[in-house]
Amino acid sequence: MALIRWEPAREVASLQQEMNRLFSSFFDAPAGGAGNGETVRRWVPAMDLVETDDSFVLKADLPGLDENDVKIEVEDGVLTVSGERKAEHEEKREGYYRVERAFGSFGRALTLPDGVDPEAVSANFDKGVLAIRIPKPEDRKPRKVAIKVGDKPAAIEGKETEAKK
Repeated sequence: MALIRWEPAREVASLQQEMNRLFSSFFDAPAGGAGNGETVRRWVPAMDLVETDDSFVLKADLPGLDENDVKIEVEDGVLTVSGERKAEHEEKREGYYRVERAFGSFGRALTLPDGVDPEAVSANFDKGVLAIRIPKPEDRKPRKVAIKVGDKPAAIEGKETEAKK
């Protein structure tokens, strides 16, 4: 009989791999069940967030969509981009079609920094790329507050005392 050393770190890594596999299979499962063995993948468009000197720019790759397929909302400091890409293929009973491009609804939310003016957010759609410009809020400067003691002025004056020998 051979002795095998137990390594807890290896067990945790194995458990993590199994959990990742479970979640991957759950979230990549067919939406609504295609029923005919087809795999339908969930579509999540790629997005980049870039910071410039005066704004944040969110860019999203949305091939095959136009501005009417996308909705942009700003509410309670959260920017939400949502939409839907519809399937372009038709079901064929004879023969076989291969469909690899994902489609369906998507939604992404981004929490905006405090002080962003929702009215100043703008969007541009060009060649399948959505660019949303979010102006940075102005730097907040601390406001000095004067302290009053009763009716006396804020400055407190002291007297110099002689050092005792």
